[in-house]
Amino acid sequence: MGHLEKLILGGSWAVRVLEQELDRKLFGQHLVKKVVVKAVTGFLNNTNPKKPLTLSLHGWTGTGKNFVSKIIAESIYEGGLNSRYVHHFVSTLHFPHRQNITQYKDQLQMWVRGNVSACARSIFIFDEMDKMHAGLIDSIKPFLDYYEQLDGVSYRKAIFIFLSNAGAEKITEVALDFWRSGKRREDLGLRDLESSVSVSVFNNKNSGFWHSSLIDRNLIDYFIPFLPLEYRHVKMCVRVELESRGYEVDEETVTQVADEMTYFPKEERIYSDKGCKTVYTKLDFYL
Repeated sequence: MGHLEKLILGGSWAVRVLEQELDRKLFGQHLVKKVVVKAVTGFLNNTNPKKPLTLSLHGWTGTGKNFVSKIIAESIYEGGLNSRYVHHFVSTLHFPHRQNITQYKDQLQMWVRGNVSACARSIFIFDEMDKMHAGLIDSIKPFLDYYEQLDGVSYRKAIFIFLSNAGAEKITEVALDFWRSGKRREDLGLRDLESSVSVSVFNNKNSGFWHSSLIDRNLIDYFIPFLPLEYRHVKMCVRVELESRGYEVDEETVTQVADEMTYFPKEERIYSDKGCKTVYTKLDFYL
């Protein structure tokens, strides 16, 4: 891992990749860009962090959560999500049965311990946190805390990323109020959303973070809200997808695909209800 480790410890290369990819391919998420770049940059440049970096990404399907975790992984490891140092857990796939929760807790601790022992800069991505059984994620609390070492292993250089739809209603409510007040979306600040998202997730009985000690003990460094995407953002997604497939951007096709998406609330029709998620399959129809 020598070659990659040098790139990581330098930090500046990873940060450049991260910034460029977010600028080119992530739309309508000014808060996400700002916070992710700042958080990851600060962490990679810190030679002696006091705890692992923990990011919790919240928002509706298709707003860019998986995409951002992929870009973070790619900016640090050449193989991105396929790197042996990046570990991706999907709640419904890896932890499906509530009755096996004790076994899952033991497995999860073993996986994290084993992988961080092999590589201090391991990345763990937990997808579908809103579908995870409550209490399970608390089993990794010791690894996220301010310990120098646990049984001879330091977890301080690891990165934990949690993805969840929980909190999305709250984010939409705040964004919609902003829009109805005639304010610019780009003027929405993290302070307008972060605490209400963390409270809403903590109190959501259907969330893997329900009454979680990770929130209670302030072990999540950033709750990052993904805003619902507007018509203009969907068009941006279509343009980038056309370019990535080697086609010239045809504005008529862009408009047709964007018009096919469904939007909410019913009266104003501002936000795409699937974000950019189905853009790729809808585009196939027009090519």
